Amino acid sequence: MTEAINKMRKKVKRYLDSERYEHTLGVMYTAGCLAMKYGEDMERAMTAGVLHDCAKCIPNDEKIKLCRKYHLDISEAEMANPGLLHAKLGAFITWKKYHVEDREIICAIAAHTTGRPDMSLLDKIIYIADFIEPGRDEAPSLPIVRKLAFTDLDACLLRVLEDSLSYLNTKGAAIDPMTEKTYLYYKNRKGGTV
Repeated sequence: MTEAINKMRKKVKRYLDSERYEHTLGVMYTAGCLAMKYGEDMERAMTAGVLHDCAKCIPNDEKIKLCRKYHLDISEAEMANPGLLHAKLGAFITWKKYHVEDREIICAIAAHTTGRPDMSLLDKIIYIADFIEPGRDEAPSLPIVRKLAFTDLDACLLRVLEDSLSYLNTKGAAIDPMTEKTYLYYKNRKGGTV
């Protein structure tokens, strides 16, 4: 791990509870492994991984206030479920507080919760690492998804999107339209159903 990532890791630890910090480390290392597998820059992947949830533990009312203060748009889905704002706000904090200027890292952090059509390799790595990191154990298809992550990244992405939508529908939770758009984009690109 480079000194820069190590400094970020120590700084972000101050703003996360212990469970979220453990998850963050899991995402950071998983992103590094996926970067090695698919030829992405490992330092960039680990930087995005360590910072992806930097705004997660900010209380929801404060997330809304900060988004308004910094003129970050808040969608209807985000207003209904302000926890979703942590990705967008985290991307902004990554630039403002952690001084990361790499646009792809910032975009990967912004997209790590909902995804987005035509994701970059780094976007996909962070989105998937967030779902499969070793501390995760809730998703019933996790063993399949973890195997797919290291054999077919796009098939893995589609499966994670499908599983996420299914889970949200089962819970009756608000679904961000971007997640549905992302799923349809990759489903159509794959040429059919999963």
